Amino acid sequence: MSPTRFPRCLALAGLVLALAACVPATVRTGADASLLAGQAAHEAALAAEPDWRLQGRLAVSAGGDGGSGRIDWVQRGDSYDIKLSAPVTRASWRLQGGPAQARLDGLDGGPLAGPDARRLLADATGWDIPVQALSHWVRGGRAPGQAHIEFGPDGLPALIVQQGWSVEYRGWTAGPSPRPKRVFATRQDASVRLAVDAWEAP
Repeated sequence: MSPTRFPRCLALAGLVLALAACVPATVRTGADASLLAGQAAHEAALAAEPDWRLQGRLAVSAGGDGGSGRIDWVQRGDSYDIKLSAPVTRASWRLQGGPAQARLDGLDGGPLAGPDARRLLADATGWDIPVQALSHWVRGGRAPGQAHIEFGPDGLPALIVQQGWSVEYRGWTAGPSPRPKRVFATRQDASVRLAVDAWEAP
């Protein structure tokens, strides 16, 4: 293994199986004007709260390789600070940056930096994680650009298809401002599965 590569197993036993056990909800097409209007209002509310934090569990796979661990994601506007950790091995990594710059710390060969977080992670880990778009999807919103969206019986997004990714929502928090609890994003042989334990202000 190259010294700049992530270890492929972040070692949280059973996480992938637990995430895979969730069944997606029945969806309704996004052609319903009232549903789309509600989604637009939801996304406007998200834009008015650009600073957020989530804590949970992440499982990633690409080309047959994968791993899992804890995630602590702090977003402040366009800037992110994402910490990944494997409690069993006590290994940890940190991804920081914004739209034009990213830095990955915790690698055996020292930190890596580059203009694109997705490319940086792909070079270091072999995994495809669309960080910029995921910052929108993880809160139940569409990233900028064309997207197809479908809704569950509760009127909340059940599926967003965008940038070649299919993003499924398998559970939401209760209350007037619901947030996703489980987000499954897949693209060809790549997948990113997130189970959120807590949403907080940063």
